[in-house]
Amino acid sequence: MRTAIAEAEVGDDVFGDDPTVLRLQDRVAALFGKEAALFVPSGTMGNEICLKCHTNPGDEVICETNAHVFNYESGAAPLLAGVQFRLVQGRRGILTWEQIEPSIRAQQYYLPRTSLITLENTHNHAGGTIFPLENLREICQQARQRHLRVHLDGARIWNASVATGIPLSDYARHCDSMSICFSKGLGAPVGSAIVGGREFIKEAHRMRKLFGGGMRQVGILAAAALFGLEHNLSKMDIDHANAKLLANGLAAIEGVQVDLNSVQTNIVMFDVANCRVAAVDAIRLLQSKGIRVTPFGPTVLRAVTHLGISKDDIEVALGIFRSVLA
Repeated sequence: MRTAIAEAEVGDDVFGDDPTVLRLQDRVAALFGKEAALFVPSGTMGNEICLKCHTNPGDEVICETNAHVFNYESGAAPLLAGVQFRLVQGRRGILTWEQIEPSIRAQQYYLPRTSLITLENTHNHAGGTIFPLENLREICQQARQRHLRVHLDGARIWNASVATGIPLSDYARHCDSMSICFSKGLGAPVGSAIVGGREFIKEAHRMRKLFGGGMRQVGILAAAALFGLEHNLSKMDIDHANAKLLANGLAAIEGVQVDLNSVQTNIVMFDVANCRVAAVDAIRLLQSKGIRVTPFGPTVLRAVTHLGISKDDIEVALGIFRSVLA
């Protein structure tokens, strides 16, 4: 990947003539069966550009209670797009149309206007759970009948596709827009993309500039993303197998609680409430021994498997987890 970065052919992406960026955008648009794609610096920027393009200030956006756009983007949507969220509690991050429909506002002048539904696949906070295609299809069909748009936060859509065997285009075809990330399982150092219709991407390009995302010889980053697509996408099933190995090992540690049914891709959530150390101390002790986890609640920790982790590494990690938590 570093060689690909060093050897990348570059131009000026602000003027739309960086050949490596153009190649990446064409490749991604084709993979997802959309008319166009736009390279952006981060998944958060990708999501926020889409929210801005789909809504007007004062609109309301429906999302799942633990969605990334609501919880982990620094309150960007109200600031940048002038919208508010209406939250719907899902099950492991998954929503159905029956859950969403009652949250659509009536068309009264004194109520905010519902204009957009956002979904997430895989769902980060729920532990990498996969949003069922049948749910997505129905939500998008019903939304279209009500003149609502649907945005899919697909930062980890690669994991969903690899785990289910469902083509990327099958997920994308139902949505009006979608954000994807190259710096998750694909292993690129930075970068995301937005996919959608040609006119939508044209407006998204304008918003990228407005948000400060215009870049120059960014082909060096696009080259890393292309390398990830060509060489690392096929390796994600290894991450999934390692996550299951880690989850089963953690569940065997006294005091650790793991919902094994939620471990569907490369994220493992585990609860240390009944362990001999507090979660905050566990994080510090684990990091001192070379294991980095992140807090996702007062006693819940998150571990993620990735390209740099092997099966042998999982066994080493489990030994460290036992020494700290057991």
